[in-house]
Amino acid sequence: MTAARTFSSIALVDRRGWVLLQERDEHPVIDPEKWGFPGGHVEPGETPDAAAYRELEEETGLVVPPGGLTQVACIDLLHPDSPHLDTIHLFAGQTTAGDGDIRLGEGRRMTFVAPDTARDLDLGQGASLLLPDFLASAAYRALVAGAQG
Repeated sequence: MTAARTFSSIALVDRRGWVLLQERDEHPVIDPEKWGFPGGHVEPGETPDAAAYRELEEETGLVVPPGGLTQVACIDLLHPDSPHLDTIHLFAGQTTAGDGDIRLGEGRRMTFVAPDTARDLDLGQGASLLLPDFLASAAYRALVAGAQG
């Protein structure tokens, strides 16, 4: 095993309570052609929360105001296709944006997905661990209530 890497992922929830997910294309070494949260590497000197805002804008064109994302989970993960131990920070927030507002910056597609549909997608390893717990969390329920209320 080589040095650990740190990633930030974003669970963005729309007015309907649907979660923004990315279908990865065939190019990534880890989880090609699987579904997961938008996100990516935390750069040297960058905090995980700063990386979450940056990655969201780079991959979707969506900008969440400062304070609009909150860390809701953090896991360590060893991918079978990588010698690295990855730490994944999951941040969550709500948005009024819709699919038409997304500018795809990476992957095959990016779309808001209904929770029941999201659970049935071919999820990458990190998302398969993080998504079910997030959808069952008080943080998710609070985001849905805030978006609808």
